[in-house]
Amino acid sequence: MNLLGAAIDATINWHSVMFYVTSLIACGFALVVLLTNNIVRMAFALIVSLSAISGLLFLAGAYFVGTMQLMIYVGGTVVLLIFGVMLTAQKAFITMRTSAGDWLLGLLVGGTFLAVLVQLAFSIPQWESSSYQAKSDQELTAYVAELEQEIQSGKTLSQDQRQKLVQLEVEATQGEPQRTGEIGLALVGLRPDKDPQQSEGLSGYLLPFEIVSVHLLVVLVGAAYLARARRQQG
Repeated sequence: MNLLGAAIDATINWHSVMFYVTSLIACGFALVVLLTNNIVRMAFALIVSLSAISGLLFLAGAYFVGTMQLMIYVGGTVVLLIFGVMLTAQKAFITMRTSAGDWLLGLLVGGTFLAVLVQLAFSIPQWESSSYQAKSDQELTAYVAELEQEIQSGKTLSQDQRQKLVQLEVEATQGEPQRTGEIGLALVGLRPDKDPQQSEGLSGYLLPFEIVSVHLLVVLVGAAYLARARRQQG
């Protein structure tokens, strides 16, 4: 039974399985957001879809971005949206009617963004072209050749050698690790991974960070305004 389980684990790439399952959940609930007329169900489907996108980021190794996705969108925007719906609801379940013009405008805007994202996705260079990936592959190949020579000479591999081999395999397959400290510095405009003499001004993530901050501020002000308008009507 253990041999059967090991054979199944060897033939199935569970990382790919989780990727496809999470992608299916994200796309499926995104369609629910698009097609449903019930605002409460729409908000719930949006939470599930954004959470699944965060799961995709975790599977890709972008733990910091995945955490920000959960905190900003799932934990902030969608929750405030739900509170806004609850405070302004006239009935227990609110329905929305979408006209043909709204569908046409939505398809136009969504198709434009989809075309841009597809173009960006296919323009990203392969992992094998990066210097880190090439260096990791060279180190792994050289170390494997060294171990093969020792095995052919009759020596047995030590525990340290096995651990180093596993570490090199992980580095070669997963790519360059992200450092939280470098991401934090980049949020305020400093890029320690780039030469400051070749970059002009601040080249970090300061502008996206400020845009996210303004976005959350607008959501807070909007939720407070909706709650105030509801109380005045009551």
